[in-house]
Amino acid sequence: MRLTSYTDFTLRTLIYLGLNGNERATIREISECYGISRNHLMKIVQDLSHQGLISTIRGKSGGMYLLRDPSEINVGALVRRTEADFRLVECFEAGPNGCRLTGGCVLTSALRDALEAFFEVLDGYTLADLLRPQRNLRRLLGMNSAIS
Repeated sequence: MRLTSYTDFTLRTLIYLGLNGNERATIREISECYGISRNHLMKIVQDLSHQGLISTIRGKSGGMYLLRDPSEINVGALVRRTEADFRLVECFEAGPNGCRLTGGCVLTSALRDALEAFFEVLDGYTLADLLRPQRNLRRLLGMNSAIS
């Protein structure tokens, strides 16, 4: 299984904002920091705003910041919202498919159990947990100024 870049960049954006504290960050700033497309990041920011996770302010002195405490942002729930498809194999979907083993194969159950275990682990993490090595993360991202 592999997460989409959309989910990856969503998590990276939230990590950046969490590390930024009360300071506003811009799409340009985050885009340049991670080397990702501004257009792609704009879609992510819009989605995070619609979810009520961040606030965005337009204009010259605008930017974005977290609306919720990092301890309230569950990683598992976020991944579920950003990923469109967790169908690991075609027989995960109800209805006809091309697998001749459907209905008699243990692989489907094993993969479902693995997916449940994956989310059980992610459900145990919040954004606050991801921010714990704060000093090191800030150094890696070139965020050397003091946080508010």
